[in-house]
Amino acid sequence: MVTTLTRRELNRATLERQFLLGRVERPATEVLARLAGLQAQTTHTWYVGFQSRMEDFDPHEVGRLLTDGALVRMSLMRSTLHLVSAEDAAWMRPTTQEVMERDLSHGSHGKATAGVDLEAVVTLGRKILEERPLSPTELGDQISAHWEGVDGADLAYVVRCLLPVVQLPPRGVWGASGQPVLAPADTWTGLPMAPGPDRETLVLRYLAAFGPASVRDVQAWSGLTRLKEVVEGLRERLVSFRDPSGTELFDLPDAPRPSADVPAPVRFLYDFDNLLRGHADRSRVISDDHLRGLSSRNGMPPATVLVDGTVAASWRVDRSRSTPSLDVTPFRALGHAEIEEITAEGTRLLAFLHPDEESARLRFTDPA
Repeated sequence: MVTTLTRRELNRATLERQFLLGRVERPATEVLARLAGLQAQTTHTWYVGFQSRMEDFDPHEVGRLLTDGALVRMSLMRSTLHLVSAEDAAWMRPTTQEVMERDLSHGSHGKATAGVDLEAVVTLGRKILEERPLSPTELGDQISAHWEGVDGADLAYVVRCLLPVVQLPPRGVWGASGQPVLAPADTWTGLPMAPGPDRETLVLRYLAAFGPASVRDVQAWSGLTRLKEVVEGLRERLVSFRDPSGTELFDLPDAPRPSADVPAPVRFLYDFDNLLRGHADRSRVISDDHLRGLSSRNGMPPATVLVDGTVAASWRVDRSRSTPSLDVTPFRALGHAEIEEITAEGTRLLAFLHPDEESARLRFTDPA
């Protein structure tokens, strides 16, 4: 008989995989590999993802790894920028190639380049970027000289989707800034791209980071389709469960699945944190009402606060005053002990974000 896991049991399992039941003393590279990457489309907010999961996290060390090419920011799952190791990039990028192709064909850039020889665009784009890393605008300007009547931004997007490229530092480096500049991934890291996709490895790495999970969950996280046949091919290597609605969930046999009564500490999540993007059904970590409340017109969701393992508030740093404050907006009534724990964890976050601002403080605000 198949075991049914409660939402709270699923919650604790996922929090454990995501290092959110307790900070760990491990190298950032090991944490990143366990998480199957961090979404990193913003310049710096994803550093909070490390801070919430690691003891004594040094953001400058991650910046050095990014500068050295050991870590890279490139478009992968869901065609969004992720931070991964150079080794993972080498096989993840070919595995998510179909996601990138679909992004191009279904969007305005694909319509604008209909009838264009895309292979020729990619070949020229690679040649140009091998000579010198360029911003998308600079790249588009150079390519558009060879395709009259096609906008450079559209041609640069063809290269972004069809050629494995990385965004170079200093963009993304803690305490630094810079415009997006692209280079071919293999020339930057010195590692060749894998010859083809490895969907089985992607599914296994996903389950290690987010399981137990359904086929629909892994498809939502990755952007890939037709993964049911991949999971079925792995079935003998997996264990299966049911969620409260009867959906079949898969997991690695030896993966941790803590008891539902394991305490979950308050944690501050960044705007694009893995935890809220790892499943099609996010009810294990956030209610449907609160999920709807996180939608935003500009595509920038608010950062959130976990209380007892589920989203209970949003947070932002207010820099409009002479002294920055961390403003927490609860989604529900909070108990005294919860307020104290949020305050303690928020104070720790403030010390990370603004180590030189001793007077920075945390405030609780009312929903707008």
